[in-house]
Amino acid sequence: MTTLAPARAETPPPVTFSVMTYNVEGLPWPVRTGRGKALKAIGRELAAMRAAGRQPDVVLIQEGFRSEVWDLIDESGYPYVARGPNKGQRDPNMLRGREPDFRRVKYRRKGEGLGKWGSSGLWVLSDHPINWVKSHAYHYCAGLDCLANKGVMLVSLDVAGLPTPVEVADTHLNSKGASGVPRRRATQAHRLQADELKGFMREDRTPGAPLLVGGDFNVMHSPERFNHVMADYPFEVVSRWCHHRPGACATQISYDGDAPWLDTQDLIGFLDGERVTVTPVAVEATFDGASEPVLSDHDGYKVTFRLTPKG
Repeated sequence: MTTLAPARAETPPPVTFSVMTYNVEGLPWPVRTGRGKALKAIGRELAAMRAAGRQPDVVLIQEGFRSEVWDLIDESGYPYVARGPNKGQRDPNMLRGREPDFRRVKYRRKGEGLGKWGSSGLWVLSDHPINWVKSHAYHYCAGLDCLANKGVMLVSLDVAGLPTPVEVADTHLNSKGASGVPRRRATQAHRLQADELKGFMREDRTPGAPLLVGGDFNVMHSPERFNHVMADYPFEVVSRWCHHRPGACATQISYDGDAPWLDTQDLIGFLDGERVTVTPVAVEATFDGASEPVLSDHDGYKVTFRLTPKG
């Protein structure tokens, strides 16, 4: 009598998954003019990318304050949409019990203490079903940034071929000079928001889930800001990871100097999951005047990952 050993289940093949972060400069009139038309044009360009098979699986939007963002979404063809903190959302202070010495209203003529005139401006567009959405509105801000209800949002996505959902976060941190207040004040608010972001990710992210993070971190040319964001933070930045591994990523983007992660405000990061390994394989600029027209004061930033189920 012959006894057959049970068949060993094969590990599913890797999944290609791309994320683009894009600050669309969707500011209202009279702060900006012509942005409604630009948002619609962004949607049409995303649809053209889709027709060519080049569309990102997920688009992370910042500064999507105008109603024409809905036109962008309709034009783009993304079937699943999530929105970050709205204008009226207020959340408990993540730093409660260790409140900093930070006077919350100090420069009223620069927008502090005048209430929230807009939402967070955060949106996630996805080709994959969204399981749930969590968000947090930042408690601290400085200058004109206080007029927006800046924060972070986290979504869980069902991705075919993977044994577990993928979680994706989108955020926008306090600006520097554009805030209109002294640099020290803006930097302190940025640090506090980064601390809130870390607290949110510790409390609301699913332990062991593969994680992708993107957004406008406002760290350009500021090692101090970047280092504080990354201190005790649970992800690796793609541009730094690729830079330290020459040839590991197909890079279609130009960088100056030895710290490309400081050449831009926009970052994308990643973290392995318990059951899925996350590896960046390609980086490219979009909406930079090459493949797509320039339609914002930011370029789009797209990263393609290889998501590999663990055996």
